[in-house]
Amino acid sequence: MTQQLPVPVWVDPDTGEWSVDGIPMILVPRHFFVNNLKAVERLVGNETSGSLFREPGDRSAREWCAKEAVTHDLSGAEVFRHYMMRLSQRGWGQFTVQELNLAAGHARVRVDNSVFAAEHGSGTGRKVCYMFEGWMEGALGYVEESDRQLRCQEIQCVAAGAEYCLFEVAPAETES
Repeated sequence: MTQQLPVPVWVDPDTGEWSVDGIPMILVPRHFFVNNLKAVERLVGNETSGSLFREPGDRSAREWCAKEAVTHDLSGAEVFRHYMMRLSQRGWGQFTVQELNLAAGHARVRVDNSVFAAEHGSGTGRKVCYMFEGWMEGALGYVEESDRQLRCQEIQCVAAGAEYCLFEVAPAETES
């Protein structure tokens, strides 16, 4: 086990606030975060829970990408790949960008060791990593620089018995 954090963390000596690249952070056990998500799922159902978290996840990813692009002088695909790397470094899972086409508004991302799948276990029989969908929509939406709506879908999940989690982002289908 490494003793050094994969990202530089600054702790304000007066307030105790943690930050990475100037963005305030909190450190909580993953079960705390996932237990809160499970409580929402019990109250409103899995599908509604996914809908509730999609927009704030999208918005948060866009805000993060905008700040990191400036901090690290990144643009385009570099920002998306940096976001996936930082998610990996911060313990959400190992994110591998398998395909990325900004012009088409398309990405395919493999996630190994998803925090959500790990906390739910492999016997749920359902996909549980939907929180990542809004995050990927926001990150790709930030860098692809068009007004089109993007939609991410969890294609497969470890909690549903797959070998790894897989997500695909593409332009949302419009109704005629």
